[in-house]
Amino acid sequence: MDKFCLIINRSKDKNFEVTNKVVNYIKENNRECVLLECHDGVCSSLYTDTNTIPKDTECIIVLGGDGTILHAAHDLIDIDVPILGINIGTLGFLADIEVHNIYDALDSLFNDDYTLEHRMMLEGCVKRNNEKLYVSNALNEVVIERSGFSRIISLSVFVNGQFANRYRGDGILISTPTGSTGYNLSAGGPVVKPDNQVIILTPICAHSLSSRSIILNASDEILVKVETSKKTQDDEVIATYDGYESKLLHADDLIEIRKSNKTTKFIKFKSNNFFETLRTKIGNSEDYYI
Repeated sequence: MDKFCLIINRSKDKNFEVTNKVVNYIKENNRECVLLECHDGVCSSLYTDTNTIPKDTECIIVLGGDGTILHAAHDLIDIDVPILGINIGTLGFLADIEVHNIYDALDSLFNDDYTLEHRMMLEGCVKRNNEKLYVSNALNEVVIERSGFSRIISLSVFVNGQFANRYRGDGILISTPTGSTGYNLSAGGPVVKPDNQVIILTPICAHSLSSRSIILNASDEILVKVETSKKTQDDEVIATYDGYESKLLHADDLIEIRKSNKTTKFIKFKSNNFFETLRTKIGNSEDYYI
């Protein structure tokens, strides 16, 4: 690879310390690098104006945490360029590289010594009175939950037209394997290796002793109905995509969720593996060799 674009989270790298290391090393090795400005000069709803990305860009390098990478994945959803995440956040499950490994990672990119992972995404469509209100994609998860009221909501879930369950509690989340280590994990859901093709349905604080996560096939289609109750009010439930895109819901609204025809491409290196990341980030960091 010879041509790169760099997206940064200014709140994570305020003095451009890491940014300058990356840019300078790329240029010292006679490669090209474009530093992308935040949309309208601020990191708000968009990190990147995709019109500023040169057409011959071979790799997008994202400096930040998982939230920065999720923003970038959405901004770049229609651009067929792989993403390399460099973690300057906290956990950083989506970022393959830590700051101390930057130069080794860049050398591997220069020598085309990497693999590509195509991560599945979800498409969520909100319907009201048989009309589409909102459609978006999620790399991590679509969450349907109460929007701030301190009372239980009720959601009915159908899979491929068949009634699956009615969940009473704080809500449910529908996750990709990539998102299994995010909100899904915090809600008690299973960790799934990110190259799998499955959908995870996990209840959030369900008012039941028997509610558990369900692993579905990636080809399954999920329908969630916001049920009417005695105290249900408009805008009591909210559908959220990857933690920042959202739509307020009314009673009887429907949310259709399926595998998206969009994917996100991540650059991966042989030296890193999913289980090592699990041990390092959330488990026992002790190594074991056969």
